[in-house]
Amino acid sequence: MNGIDFKIRTIELDNKKIKLQIWDTAGQERFRTITTAYYRGAMGIMLVYDITNEKSFENIKNWIRNIEEHASADVEKMVLGNKCDINDKRQVSKDRGEKLALEYGIKFMETSAKANINVENSFLTLARDIKSKMDTKLEGSCPQGSSHKVKISQPQKKSSFFRCALL
Repeated sequence: MNGIDFKIRTIELDNKKIKLQIWDTAGQERFRTITTAYYRGAMGIMLVYDITNEKSFENIKNWIRNIEEHASADVEKMVLGNKCDINDKRQVSKDRGEKLALEYGIKFMETSAKANINVENSFLTLARDIKSKMDTKLEGSCPQGSSHKVKISQPQKKSSFFRCALL
């Protein structure tokens, strides 16, 4: 990969259209300053390593430290071990991936972009977690029994928008 792969992807979650803005840096160090500025506003970050490449797995801890330093404290994170379809070349066990995610209190999943294993599921899981966190924040901002009244004159249909960075 020579540059940042940028995509807009729309998914449906709980009968709502959710727009994901995805930046894929393929973990390249030269994009670290760009991603640092970018994921400040991200609501979700997927940290992807290659299960056939030990170094890519070791870099996950560096990315997590960078995220903890620069991203919002409540950003949703997920660790993905990619290329699970080529188990014969595996250098990183599933157990190690799970332990790393557990150590940082984030979700883990193995995927294969090539064989389309858990790709959709990983995006839906991250989007669901982001939506759940947003719903909780909205509920907390308007206490029950509040005397504030809101008049809705015309319903507006909005699609939600999440920014998501793949590192």
